[in-house]
Amino acid sequence: MSQTTKYRTAITVAVIAACLAALPAQAEETAPARKAASKQENIGVLTGVAVGAAAGGPIGAIVGAAAGGWLGDRYHKQAVARAELAAHLDKSEADRTRLTHNVTELNGSLAHEQERGEQLDLALNLTDEVGTNVTFRTNDDSVQPQVMSGLLKLGALAAALPDAKVHVDGYADSRGSDAVNEALSKRRAEAVAAVLASSGMPKDRVVVEAHGKSLATAAEGDMDGYAFDRRVTVRIERAGSDAVARND
Repeated sequence: MSQTTKYRTAITVAVIAACLAALPAQAEETAPARKAASKQENIGVLTGVAVGAAAGGPIGAIVGAAAGGWLGDRYHKQAVARAELAAHLDKSEADRTRLTHNVTELNGSLAHEQERGEQLDLALNLTDEVGTNVTFRTNDDSVQPQVMSGLLKLGALAAALPDAKVHVDGYADSRGSDAVNEALSKRRAEAVAAVLASSGMPKDRVVVEAHGKSLATAAEGDMDGYAFDRRVTVRIERAGSDAVARND
């Protein structure tokens, strides 16, 4: 081996040793300015040194170390970017799943409310087949406690229908004068209308009429018939519809 070759080999070994010794120092000395060198960057430096030294001696080792470090750092950054993108995609997928679940729940709620609306319309269309007597004692215009619940439910139903009106008609039996029975039947109808209003039904959608004894049907002396004549009827009528809810 010539003296020149020995000299170049010694320099190469020295450069390699210096590069290896500089790796930890690089991470420590530059810590305030940049993060520690990544594993890929260190591998790139070592690989660059070895390849550069084999190809170009000391100068090649230095150039190889620089190129290897750059390639290793670039690979590390790409790996970090891929990891961040994967995490972002996972979060986006979780958000999409949650949004889909929320939309499903909303559709279910809308379907349930639509079904309830259809049931309400059906119930209103069928209530003309249901009758309840709101009766009164002789010469009395007070609503009995046992009929309050039904009237409150009917008033709440009418209040929930913005296109509905309530017709309240008061009647009296055939005993007594026309004037007395006219006033008595009106007070009875107004008492029932007050109960409906207390359930939330607007007063401007309640129509009150008094019929006195004009429509009494009981025969003279028929006490049971008189009780039936002392009544108030309630009808829910919707605009543009023939459906009528009765509470007789």
